[in-house]
Amino acid sequence: MIPFILASSSPRRKQLLEQMRVSFETLVSDVEEELARPLPPDELVLELASQKATAVLNKRPDSIVLGADTIVSYEQEVLGKPRNKKEAIQMLKLLSGQSHDVFTGVSIRSKHKQITFFQKTTVTFYPLTDDEIENYVKSGEPFDKAGSYAIQGLGAYFVKEIRGDYFTIVGLPVAKTIRALAEFQVYPKQH
Repeated sequence: MIPFILASSSPRRKQLLEQMRVSFETLVSDVEEELARPLPPDELVLELASQKATAVLNKRPDSIVLGADTIVSYEQEVLGKPRNKKEAIQMLKLLSGQSHDVFTGVSIRSKHKQITFFQKTTVTFYPLTDDEIENYVKSGEPFDKAGSYAIQGLGAYFVKEIRGDYFTIVGLPVAKTIRALAEFQVYPKQH
């Protein structure tokens, strides 16, 4: 059987694949998430996911590799992971009472085949008070999350509405990913 590798250190992506009963190993890519030119959000996540999958496939050429990347976009501005408390507060104030888009790009590669796609989900936040934002930032949760929040954690109470796939926001559009993996003969384990 050809090894299937998740090219990510994301505990959320790992958990989603485990939930789907897919056998895999993890090998983190060493890709710097910086690009020489600005790209629209959908192209950006595809490019970053492809770079991650390619980097790991180059190390393990006889494998099937899944790379993924998630970004938050508000009015075409990409909101990455906040570098500090001030940035986290600024992002959450920007998103307060507004709708924003979450894009997750997925690239699945082997030496013979490649499937790359993205999913977009729109999230609307309730208006947030300064106290809600301050308390959330104090929790520490925003600091390794694009857009400064985790929908699967405390950030869930900010969310008024979702249009699209919830799992895209978490970091891996599960249904579309499982269907794409089937093209590589990677299936959920049967008990």
